[in-house]
Amino acid sequence: MEFPDLGKHCSEKTCKQLDFLPLKCDACKQDFCKDHFNYAAHKCPLAFTKDVRVPVCPLCDSPVPVKKGEIPDVVVSAHMDGECRRPPGQETAKVFTFCCSREGCRRREMLRVVCEECRGSFCLQHRHPLDHGCARGGRPASSAG
Repeated sequence: MEFPDLGKHCSEKTCKQLDFLPLKCDACKQDFCKDHFNYAAHKCPLAFTKDVRVPVCPLCDSPVPVKKGEIPDVVVSAHMDGECRRPPGQETAKVFTFCCSREGCRRREMLRVVCEECRGSFCLQHRHPLDHGCARGGRPASSAG
């Protein structure tokens, strides 16, 4: 005997498997098989409404309240532009702090790149002794190039 009304087809477009115990997504209210039940598996467009984590501002490390239905990235961005209370001295902190010592070069680097010959600090483009006209003028470190 056949049961035509038993079970439902998976709502995932690539699956459509007949499942006798389908699972209903609590965000988008569609039926899915066990393989596509997770928010990520069926790319649920309403998954952010069920996200109960509170985002934290990366600048002041304080929690940013997000109302139901709001996108957390937008709210945190608005917080950073407006009422963010950064610790003193953080406003002036720069990421690229190491200046290139080559004359005429204005590049900056995050990490200090020191020449082994003259002990100068250079950008990645001028880091080799031959590229910055090393003051020591010693023999090149390698025979390449």
